[in-house]
Order: sequence, then C-alpha cells, then structure tokens
Amino acid sequence: MKPVVIIGAGPAGIRAAQTLVAHGVRPVLLDEAARGGGQIYRRQPANFKRSPVKLYGFEARKAQALHQTIDDLREQFDYRPDTLVWNAEDGALDTLHDGRAARLEFSRVIVATGATDRILPVPGWTLPGVYSLGAAQIALKFQGCAIGERVVFAGSGPLLYLVAYQYAKAGANVVAVLDSSPFSAQARALPSLLAQPATLAKGIYYRGWLTARGIPVHQGATLKRIDGTDRVQALRWCDAKDEHGLDCDAVAFAHGLRSETQLADLLGCDFAWNPLNRAWLPQRDSTGRSTVAEVYLAGDGAGIMGADAAEMAGERAALALLEDIGYLIPPDRAEHLEKSLQRIGDFREGLERAFAFPEGWAANLADDVMVCRCEEVRAGDIRQVVREGHWEINRVKAHCRVGMGRCQGRMCAAAAAEIIACQSHRAVSDIGRLRAQAPIKPLPFGLEIEA
Repeated sequence: MKPVVIIGAGPAGIRAAQTLVAHGVRPVLLDEAARGGGQIYRRQPANFKRSPVKLYGFEARKAQALHQTIDDLREQFDYRPDTLVWNAEDGALDTLHDGRAARLEFSRVIVATGATDRILPVPGWTLPGVYSLGAAQIALKFQGCAIGERVVFAGSGPLLYLVAYQYAKAGANVVAVLDSSPFSAQARALPSLLAQPATLAKGIYYRGWLTARGIPVHQGATLKRIDGTDRVQALRWCDAKDEHGLDCDAVAFAHGLRSETQLADLLGCDFAWNPLNRAWLPQRDSTGRSTVAEVYLAGDGAGIMGADAAEMAGERAALALLEDIGYLIPPDRAEHLEKSLQRIGDFREGLERAFAFPEGWAANLADDVMVCRCEEVRAGDIRQVVREGHWEINRVKAHCRVGMGRCQGRMCAAAAAEIIACQSHRAVSDIGRLRAQAPIKPLPFGLEIEA
C-alpha cells in the first residue's frame, strides 16, 4: 500500500505528522536536515550545549515543544532525515540519502518545504564574508559561531531584527543594522500589526534592545555596495540625505523571505500571482488542498506566514487529507484553525506594508553587478536580452542562462524578474515564473540507484 508522505520536518511538517498519527495513519516524514525543527527551530548538533533559552529566546518553549513532539513520535511514523527530495512526478518522489537515490511512491503528499531568503544583489555581494540572513542564523544556531568579528545586518523584514538581536545577545559585535524600510511605513502599518499584539511586542523589544545596547539602527537605509579584496572590509550605505561608510568584516542581508515552490510545481500544482508575497505561489484553499487531488500544501512553502501559522497550516492540511480518505475530523477544530490562520494573514499584510519592497532597487543596479552566481550572469546581460525583445523570464533564461545553474533560480530568480520588469517597463507579475526542473538541487556524480 502506498504511504502518505510529508516533505519537510519543520513546524508544518511535524504538526501534520502528529495529526495523522493521532488518527492512526503512519506517514513517511522526509527531511533534508539531520534533525527536525526547520530553519526557525533548527536544532543544534547532539554534542552542543547552548540552552534552548539562549538559542531560541522567546520561542524556546515552542521550539522545545516541537522537538519533543517529533522525538516522542519517532516510532509511530517513518522518519527519514538527511533525505533530499530532488524530483516529483507520476505519483512518486525521487530522493537522495547517504549518496543513494531511491524512488518513493505515495498515495497522498503534504508539501511543507519552507522558505529561503530573498536576495537583491548589490556590488560586492559575492565577496567572502557576505551571507544571507538565514545563513547567518544557521551559523549561529547550528555551528555555534558568528560569521565575523564586526558584523553588519542589512535589508528588511522581521528576520533582520531577530538575527541581529540573536547575534548581539550571543556576544557578537554587531556594528549596525541597516533597515531599508522607513520608519513612516512601519508607523502606518501599526493598526494592522496590532492584530497580533504579542508578536508585535517581540519585534519592538528586539529593536529597543539593540538601541539600548548602543547598536545603531538606521531606517530608510539603502545598502549601496560592499567593499573588499579577498573578503569584506567595509560597506557604503545611504539615507535620504547622505552616503555613509562602515568598517566591517561580515555582512548578512536579505529582503524578506521567498517560498520554496519547486516541488509543488513538479507535482503539477497551479500557480497564481500573490501581490502580498510579491511572488508566484501554488494555489491552495483555506484547508491546504492544492489544485491536484492528492497534493496538500502547508507552511511558508505556500506563502510566508511564519512559524505559528505553519504549525496550524500543517495540522489543517493533515485534517483535510484525513477527511479525503474517509476519516471523520473534528469540525470545530478545523474551523478554529482556519479562523486563526485568517487573523495571522491580516497581520502579515501589515508586516508587508511595514517592510516594503525597495521599488527602486532594479533601476539603480549597475550593469556589472553579478545576479546569477552559478552561471555568472550580470544585470547588464539580462538587460541586453530584454533589449533584444525577450521579457518572459523563461525566454530570458534560455538566452543568457540566468537561473540555469546549481541553485535552479532559488538565489537569483526574484532579482532577475525585477530587473526584467524594470527594463521592459512591465509589472513584475507579467514576467512569469521560472519553471521548476529536476533535480531541484545538485546531485553528486557516481550516484547509486537503489533497485
């Protein structure tokens, strides 16, 4: 009998597994990481000794509860860590574990693939010492180290303040925080943000804590370039009035998060433009059902809503799956989850207004700035293809190879779309989306295939 499969052991995937087990269903839980928890609740290696409070701060109890859940249920589902799902087609998933490839057929699948940073390149961003915010957080949580001795955090979004706070709290030297969103935008968004007062309070606390410790926090600050020879040595940034310099040896930056949607694409889900996320997202209803009968979507991989919403969405998708295979589900619980997700959705709208996308970024990016690191495609290369008459992103990809490399566009697709839209004088929603291609992540040579 083909199993029910969950892809991703973050907040959404773990709660989905818990819900299925509670109803007597034994799912297969696949996760690329070595230990469950996802990025937000990433677990330390077994021999690390930092306390949960030091590692997760205000979220320590939630992290411990989620970790305890997966530990308690280990014997009640088929848990497969260190397993990459690199393709999905014809009712089966292609996986990689310990250098061996295998195919896993499924009856139903819950896709809970999470999100990655949205990177908007600047001159010097390929220098050693430059990290995404998420990568900087992984270094701190999983390796127990800082990315440098004098670190600047830049970009926008809630993660900017969280990671800066976590670094400073751990004793790192945070030189400054450069927030591209002006204070006026955050003030205007305040009424919507009050829909989740506890979450808002945490953000205000992080911001106030940094300021109280003498760490400069600049709002309306645009990162202009990162300077250095062999690695980062300094950066330049500007506000509405002047340009400024900062000495540093590491930079972490990103402009919010973007959903990991490649597997949903390979599984045949329909996509639609989502203005709130400024991205093409797989379509799902309020229960987590996708446009493909056996595919369910949960968590940030289907739209950025945060860890609390991911847990709820994982449970709700599992209930929808159970209902579809003939189980009775508690209607009150399902309704409660949907209403809670709607409230968080309202809050997310406020966050997007507070941390607005830097609309002028693409127009101001110099031609010689690298956009696609894998294929060494620069902004000028993309613009030249547009000048030749191509503006749909897959056509641009075919002509200059942007998004054709190892990361399959995860790092560069969002930036490339913005450049194409700006150069062609079109809305970014009109540019299209990169079609997913297998393998969605690199595979090793000499791959062993299980019979």
